[in-house]
Amino acid sequence: MVFKRIVLTLLLTLGITACASFGVRGTPTPSEPTQTPAPPTPTPPPSAASVNGEYITIAEFEAELARFKTAQTALGLSFTDEDANKIVLEDMIAQFLLSQAAREENFEVSDSDLQSRIDALASQLGGADALSQWQSAHGYDDASFRIALKRSIEAAWMRDNIIAAVPASAEQIHLRQILTYNEADAQSALQELNAGADFDELASQYDPVTNGELGWVPKGYLLDATADEAVFALQAGEVSGIIATEAGFHIFKAIERGEHQLSPDALLAVQELALKEWISVQREKSEIVIAP
Repeated sequence: MVFKRIVLTLLLTLGITACASFGVRGTPTPSEPTQTPAPPTPTPPPSAASVNGEYITIAEFEAELARFKTAQTALGLSFTDEDANKIVLEDMIAQFLLSQAAREENFEVSDSDLQSRIDALASQLGGADALSQWQSAHGYDDASFRIALKRSIEAAWMRDNIIAAVPASAEQIHLRQILTYNEADAQSALQELNAGADFDELASQYDPVTNGELGWVPKGYLLDATADEAVFALQAGEVSGIIATEAGFHIFKAIERGEHQLSPDALLAVQELALKEWISVQREKSEIVIAP
């Protein structure tokens, strides 16, 4: 971040005044010296937010917002301006927190390392001119691109360290479910279970493809927080009540419970959860000011 410093030349003068009373020369008395102003603080750039004193400039935010909208349009997605602004700003705040933490951990991106990355990108795109064109098309000049790339490298390093700390195994529940798409069917299934029907047979009737099998599930893996909480309240052999989610109406059964190796998909979900929790904790103890 480059700040302009205003340099002021301060002139300090001392004046001597003579006081006369009734023609009698008084004792010369030095006047009070003028106070030296404190050096001016750097003028903050126009900013969307600041993160622990580091500014997310308006120019940087707007360029990132434009890139986000272009990418979403290419994917056939759309967001309201308010939602897009929030998504981009939150993502930038997270990246600043990660890059700051990397520097606190003494991770350093040298000029030569940065240049090597830029040279590699240029090579992938077909040369320096191609990279320059890409930068222009995405709202970068050379200076802003170097800053953004350096921060991205720092943030990625910190992110990788956070997710690498996630253990490969965790307490999990081997889960099956009866899934219906209306509450009446779910109530009917629950009544049958209460009357002594076999859970696995009912699960197969409602889903003959998977037989209701969900496999081993770690905490935080289920997308619905209510379902996740209900599942992890179960002990082996217990059955939940009806849990409504966006997917439908579920009745869960815990087949087994205990420490178990995470599947690749579950490991990814737990790593994402760990990263979100880390960012949440960092936000709580950081000084983040969002411009009105």
